[in-house]
Amino acid sequence: MRPGAAALIVSLTLALAGCDDTRPRPRPSQEEELHFPAADRPVATIVSSRWSNEESRDRLNEADTVMNLADIRPGMTVADIGAGEGYYTIRLANRVGKNGRVLAEDIIPEVRDALAQRVARERLDNVSVRLGEPEDPKLPDNSFDRIFMVHMYHEIGEPYAFLWRMRPSLRKDGLIVVVDADRETQNHGTPPALLKCEFAAIGYRLVTMRDMPSAGGYLAMFRAEGQRPEPSAIRACRNPGRPAPSPGATPMGDE
Repeated sequence: MRPGAAALIVSLTLALAGCDDTRPRPRPSQEEELHFPAADRPVATIVSSRWSNEESRDRLNEADTVMNLADIRPGMTVADIGAGEGYYTIRLANRVGKNGRVLAEDIIPEVRDALAQRVARERLDNVSVRLGEPEDPKLPDNSFDRIFMVHMYHEIGEPYAFLWRMRPSLRKDGLIVVVDADRETQNHGTPPALLKCEFAAIGYRLVTMRDMPSAGGYLAMFRAEGQRPEPSAIRACRNPGRPAPSPGATPMGDE
C-alpha cells in the first residue's frame, strides 16, 4: 500500500471516530419513557445533501457573513448539524483554527462517510465527523459555543424532542444559529413565526433574526434561558399556515 493511501485511511478512521472532547453523552434509561408533542407541520423530504453549489455561495459571501454575525472566533467549539457535503464544516474549521473544534454531523451514513473522506483529504485535524439520529443529535453536555443548523431545520420530524435533547450541549452564552428559507416546511423552509414558537417552547430566547438573501432566506440565533421544561409541559405550536381547529377540538400538546 502506498504511504499516501495509508495516511488517508488513518485520517479517515480518526475523522469517523471523533475526539475525546466531543464524545456523545449516554442517554439515561428513563428517556425511553419521555413523550414529546407532535409538530403541527409537514416535514420536508431529504432530497439532497447540497443546498447549492459552493462556488455560487462563496460569490455571495454567504459563509463569511453568517460566521461574522455569529461571532465565530479562533478557539471556539462549534457543531454543524446536518452538515451534508461540508460547506460550513470546512469554513468553520478554518475560522476556529487549530485550537478550536468542529463537530460535523449528519443522519445519512453515506453522507457522513463522504464528508469524513473530504475532511481527511483536506487534513482538517480539528474536525470530527459523526452520525446523528433524527430525534437526537447526541451531543455532549456543556461543549459548544455555537451550534449551526443551516437549511435543515425543516427536515426535523420531531423538533421538540430534538431541541430538548440538544439544549444541554450549549455552553454558557452559547448560541444556536439557524439559516432557513421563509416558506412552508414541506417546501424546504420554516416560517419565522413557527421557528420562534418552537424554540420558545423549549426555553430558547430569540437573540436576533434578520433577512439574509445571500443565504437563501433568513438567519436567526437563539440562546437557552431558564430551566429546560419537562417534556410533558411542552405545548406544540400551531402552524400559521394550517387552518385553525374546529370548536371543541383538543388543543395541541394536550393529547
